[in-house]
Parts: sequence; C-alpha cells; structure tokens
Amino acid sequence: MKTFSERKGLKPISEVIQIESMNEALRNSLWNALDVALWSAEDFIYRDYGEPHIQQLSESLWFHYFKKPIDTRPDQPDEVLSEIREYFFACPWNEVYDLLEFIVSHFQHSGPSLPNLLNTILERELSGYRFVSGHLADVTNQEELAMIDDAVRDTRFAGVSSHITRALELYADRASPDYRNSIKESISAVESIARLVAKNPNATLGDALRIIEKNARLHSALKDGFLKLYGYTSDEQGIRHAMLDEPKLTAADARFFLVSCSAFVNYLKVQLPTKDI
Repeated sequence: MKTFSERKGLKPISEVIQIESMNEALRNSLWNALDVALWSAEDFIYRDYGEPHIQQLSESLWFHYFKKPIDTRPDQPDEVLSEIREYFFACPWNEVYDLLEFIVSHFQHSGPSLPNLLNTILERELSGYRFVSGHLADVTNQEELAMIDDAVRDTRFAGVSSHITRALELYADRASPDYRNSIKESISAVESIARLVAKNPNATLGDALRIIEKNARLHSALKDGFLKLYGYTSDEQGIRHAMLDEPKLTAADARFFLVSCSAFVNYLKVQLPTKDI
C-alpha cells in the first residue's frame, strides 16, 4: 500500500528511482543475489578437496579492494564471509556498487549469470544503474529525475501532473509494476497539456500539436518527432493498441516514456501565455 506522500507525489523522485541512495530492500536483495550465485554455491565456502573458492576471492579482496594486510584475513571461510557481510551492510551505498563491480570483475570468466542476476535485482528495485560489460553504468541521471519531478509537482496543471504521478506510481510499484498503463498515463499527460496550449479540449494529440506549430510555439521537427513517438504506441489498429499489446513491455520502455513525456510536458507548459496559467 502506498503512503500518503507517494500518492500525492510528495516523495522526492530521487527516492523512487535510486541514484544517490540505496534503500534496505535494494541492499538486501543485492546481498541475496550474491548468496544465491556465490555464497551458497557448491564448493564456494566449503570444499572436500582443495581450497574453497572464497579463499581466492578473499585474497583478491584483501589485497586489491580493502587493501589490508593479507595476514589479517580470518582463517576460516565462514569468518571471511562474515567480514564481507559486515562491510556490505555497513558501508555507504556507493561502496556497495564498488564491491559488486569488483566481485563481478573477479568472476568475469565465469559467464554472464552473476551480472544478469544483479541486473534483474537492480531493475526490480528501481536502481539507476545496470551492469554493462562488467561495469555499472547510469540508466537514469539527475536531469531526467528533475524533469519528472517538475512535471509531478507543478500544481498549476492538476490534470497533467496527475497523469505523470500515476505513470510514476505504476512504473515504481515494486510489488506489481504495470508498464503498459504507465506508458498510457505518460502519453495522456502530453495530450492533456497539448490541449491546454492549443485551447482545444477535444483535439487529438496530433491536431493539438499542429495548432501549436501553426501558432509558432512549436518547431516542426519537435512536433514530427513526438508524433512519431506517439505513433509507436498507436497506429491504425486503434489508440495505443499495437505497442501496448506487446506481452513483454519492460521497465526500460516505461521509463523512456515517463522521462520523454515529462520533458515534453515541461516544454509545452512554457508555451502557454502567462495569463493562461
């Protein structure tokens, strides 16, 4: 169940899409991924013959990551894991990512299963980062978050902001995300502001944008670009039918439309004469 702050759009967007923070659910889930992929794997902590895999990892960690004397490493594998765990849950959020990168690099020849599992968690918990070729890369930046935030918090256009708020809620629902309807709400926000700027409450999005272009408030390239984007979710089968019937709409699809539509909403708002606001 969403909190009052989340329903009203009062919670900072940066806390929904995690860029400069890491909530408990994300940190716990990343640790669980390491547990499933490594700690609980056969021969990792305990091995009947030879050295368990954690010994090689810990030697590399103490030497290259922690930069501690190797002879301070605990003798027992379970004690080594205990120290890694203590660090993982106590360190700042950015150091969790540093550690994950180091571990992924250490196992880079073992295939893509570990980074793929971590990426599944990062996407589910709305982290702003993903593993790409063994390194964590931004998938959302502060400028994009600011665009969404501006669109959500502008109370002058209640109908517009309510669509963006709902799009964000549907995208950010960790228990049951609804990417299809999130995209619908993002497009509806653009339709709503376009009708206001065009002063035609019954106009389609295409008609509204053409009116705005005719009044010299919208460059034709911007109009054409957004109509093509809109066409991606629409086409002759009916409003938003083609794309939105795709069975595998992803968080990336919903995020793209949320950011793009928020930016376009903010752009169109400044085209309104001050007396109309």
